[in-house]
Amino acid sequence: MIPLLIVIDVIASLTLILFILLHAGRGGGLSDMFGGGMNTSLGGSTVVERNLDRLTVAAATVFGITSVFLALLLKP
Repeated sequence: MIPLLIVIDVIASLTLILFILLHAGRGGGLSDMFGGGMNTSLGGSTVVERNLDRLTVAAATVFGITSVFLALLLKP
């Protein structure tokens, strides 16, 4: 059980880092590299940002839950 939680925690942390780096900040961030900085008249970038926000929250929730469970299971 503990090795599985460790693997899930590492995967969640790496995806969380990736999603945070993809967010467009003041300077644009890495999302400009993948076309996230283009302005469209259809408003497609706002939908992409909203979905990226949801994915980031989901990854953060998984990371937080697995971290708490690991802390409780590995407590001496």
